[in-house]
Amino acid sequence: MTKGVIPDLSSRELQAVCRIAEYGSFMAASLALEMSQPALTRTVQRVEQALGLALFRRTTRRVEVTPAGQEFIALANRILNDLRISFENMREISDEQRGQVIVSAVMSVAYTQLPRIVSRYRASRARIEIQLREGVHGTVLEDVRSGIADIGVTYVDEVSAEFSSIPLAREAFHVVMPRAHPLSGKAGVTLDDVSGFAMVSLPRESQTRRLIDGLASAAGLTLRHAVTVSQFATVMQCVRARVGVAIVPGGAVPSALSAGLVSRPLAKPSVSRTMGAVLLKERSPTPSARGFLTQLQADWSGSAGV
Repeated sequence: MTKGVIPDLSSRELQAVCRIAEYGSFMAASLALEMSQPALTRTVQRVEQALGLALFRRTTRRVEVTPAGQEFIALANRILNDLRISFENMREISDEQRGQVIVSAVMSVAYTQLPRIVSRYRASRARIEIQLREGVHGTVLEDVRSGIADIGVTYVDEVSAEFSSIPLAREAFHVVMPRAHPLSGKAGVTLDDVSGFAMVSLPRESQTRRLIDGLASAAGLTLRHAVTVSQFATVMQCVRARVGVAIVPGGAVPSALSAGLVSRPLAKPSVSRTMGAVLLKERSPTPSARGFLTQLQADWSGSAGV
């Protein structure tokens, strides 16, 4: 064999020499491999010719492994073992038993819907790692576009053509407030009503904030954004502490109610957006990501509050 050249050997040939070394017999090895002795002999001859080395010495009683053969067979066993482990891992990934899913979601979804869906997904796929990223609408789309995230969960009414989108539910917007708040007695709350009170709001770059500010501007209203926070959990706690009221998507209403707050539909104007999953069209999702997407569609309950 020329120095520096890797011999072209198949896994079947590696198995053949390893079985002969294991059994010390061509006959026993041929039975284990389910091949004839002449075929096994030809296989060993091809391997020895490719290596330029004698792997075995045949005696009258048994086959002995040469020193060079011992070194090669140890290497062959390691290669076969590595191949076996790799194939098992690939099968597990294909069967959604191993892998990783990165989901980027707007904060209202990350705070409310996703924990329950992640729990159900991992109940049957405990070895798959889930990473959740939360941010505003633009951040979610950029995560998917750049490949940081496999799946995005955000508003899909106006996503660009580079994304494919799967609608999950139409969400109406609601105003949440403490139970004794002056607006709690109304069946529906208008933006004009809200403008008279301090607000707990998400950052300016969030889709919810931009939408509400745009509607207020069109109606000639000025909203009092008294406190701006970056997490939905903080929104709820600030409202609970009577810092102000907040306008939230319908999917966040259950968490508001569980925090002891009350919710009233936003009326005049009534506002709703479509929540959905987004993927990059040019990139095929991994098996584990496809499985998570299926779970997301099956378990979504975003209709709450619509």
